[in-house]
Amino acid sequence: MQDRYRVSERRSCAVLRFDRKTHRYRSIRGDQAPLRSRIKEIAETRVRYGYRRIHVLLRREGWAVNVKRVRPLYRMEGLNLRAKRPRRHVMAARRVERPLASRPNEIWAMEFVSDALFNGRRFRALTVVDAYTRECLAIEVDQGIKGEQVIDVMDRLLFERGRPPDKIRVDNGPEFISRALDHWAYINRVTLDFSRPGKPTDNALVESFNGRLRDECLNTHWFLSLDCPSSEHLAQLAA
Repeated sequence: MQDRYRVSERRSCAVLRFDRKTHRYRSIRGDQAPLRSRIKEIAETRVRYGYRRIHVLLRREGWAVNVKRVRPLYRMEGLNLRAKRPRRHVMAARRVERPLASRPNEIWAMEFVSDALFNGRRFRALTVVDAYTRECLAIEVDQGIKGEQVIDVMDRLLFERGRPPDKIRVDNGPEFISRALDHWAYINRVTLDFSRPGKPTDNALVESFNGRLRDECLNTHWFLSLDCPSSEHLAQLAA
């Protein structure tokens, strides 16, 4: 109206019954592009995290943002629709090549391998490998292993090794994205390096170890119960 009828702002707002304060309002939040970019980066690596979990990670990184601010940015990026996409359409950002471990106890890698007893009862084994020495640090066997049990294994290794690793490479399984493991990693200053969706080569070391464990141990032995062999026995068979 100001441009077309050459009238003042006051008169235009009066005719339209539009508050002048609303017309003059300008957001004071500034450029939100860096925050939006960081939210997208986190969502691409932690594919099962919602905006609330992402908000926790942002606060840990030093972003002074409210969860109410994260939610609209999360939705604007279309991240709330990820669960509805077919897996073949899930995209991950290209990342720089992962650095190799330069010393023992710097980077660990862990993954699950499954098998069955003689009666068909399924069990799982959590394997933990040092990326530098290629040493198998632990093989935890149970019918079902939850996030709390993963933490118990990590605490035991922390006690045995004297210090936690700088980084642990994991996939996006429910045990590894659990709040319990996330809290443990935060308390112990350990970085959880998640594989990209559909990229098992991001954690190739432990994948290779699990392949040898299956070929040389699980496929060549018939287990009657979970009490035999022990985790130490499994590690000896896989050595």
